[in-house]
Amino acid sequence: MDSVRYIGVDDVTIDLFENQYRVPEGVSYNSYLILDEKTAVLDTVDKRAGEEWEENLLRELSGRSVDYLVLHHLEPDHAGSIKRLVERFPDVVLVGNAKTFQMLPQFFHFEGKTLTVKEGDCLSLGEHELRFLLAPMVHWPEVMLSYESKEKILFSADAFGKFGAIAKTADDEWACEARRYYFNIVGKYGPAVQTVLKKASALDISAIYPLHGPILRDNLGYYLGLYQTWSSYQPEDRGVLIAVASIHGNTMEAAQSLAELLRAAGEEKVVVSDLARVDMAEAVEDAFRYDRVVLAAASYDGGVFPCMQEFLNHLKSKMYQNRTVGLVENGSWGPTAGKVMRSLLETMKDVSILEPQVTIRSTLKSTDLPALKQLADALLAAAR
Repeated sequence: MDSVRYIGVDDVTIDLFENQYRVPEGVSYNSYLILDEKTAVLDTVDKRAGEEWEENLLRELSGRSVDYLVLHHLEPDHAGSIKRLVERFPDVVLVGNAKTFQMLPQFFHFEGKTLTVKEGDCLSLGEHELRFLLAPMVHWPEVMLSYESKEKILFSADAFGKFGAIAKTADDEWACEARRYYFNIVGKYGPAVQTVLKKASALDISAIYPLHGPILRDNLGYYLGLYQTWSSYQPEDRGVLIAVASIHGNTMEAAQSLAELLRAAGEEKVVVSDLARVDMAEAVEDAFRYDRVVLAAASYDGGVFPCMQEFLNHLKSKMYQNRTVGLVENGSWGPTAGKVMRSLLETMKDVSILEPQVTIRSTLKSTDLPALKQLADALLAAAR
């Protein structure tokens, strides 16, 4: 595939992706160049990486000019260097769909040549041809993918992306950071992803080139299968996430006791997550990954401890659904956490709330253990 070159950049200095998601291993901004009778750049990079990206581009061009810039996605981490490219190659033709060019002036004033494409349109570069697939709301309205028929490459925009600089995570298991990326960034738009997967199923794909993370070449059925599971809101694994919002440690003690009961009864995967300290994006990832969740929270100011409120707000915004949930509340004089958590869960689709709801009064006591055992039994019986 010498005619298709990677010209992206690893960013290992960024601490928060989209100023909210922790990326201790950085992130990659992927960009590609096709060299044929005509040359095409497929997406640019964040402006913070623009200088290195331009060096990569010029090295691979070896003195040639750029004929086309294909804009799969206008989010600034991919379109942030359009101005840099246009200033160097003012005759470049920008390729996008109608929504692309409606949105482009919000980011960049461009008076040059454009080519507006529709679903199924093709752009010939010589031996290589790009066929365009519109993918609105994966995860912006202007998103499109393209399929290069000679090399059988799907240029997938933000789909199949993951956190982590490529050089730092080359040997890491793909799914973990791809899962965290998917559910926190794309997860709300499962139906749109399903539509794209149907389009992709009709293509003969040998490689997937995403805008973040590694190029995927081997075992593509694995990656496509995970996206099918994730985008249909089905649990990926059997297991229980116990998400805990504890003030003084007493609610955490109850959560740990419940976890011990589940493990003793044979539940192989039980994850206890301290919402006050854990990366919230990772907690959201686990809530989607496993088939059952327990929310254990202290009451606070007539409501629920804030980190649990935040967690549930994240789940609701990401269209959390099709899960079984148990509730544990704590309160010293007027327990309110259970009521608040239940009311939020009832706004979500196909979420089953188990009984009994366990109420702890300040500290866990021996008299609370039968109710915890009942909840553990109900969780075990609800396993998929």
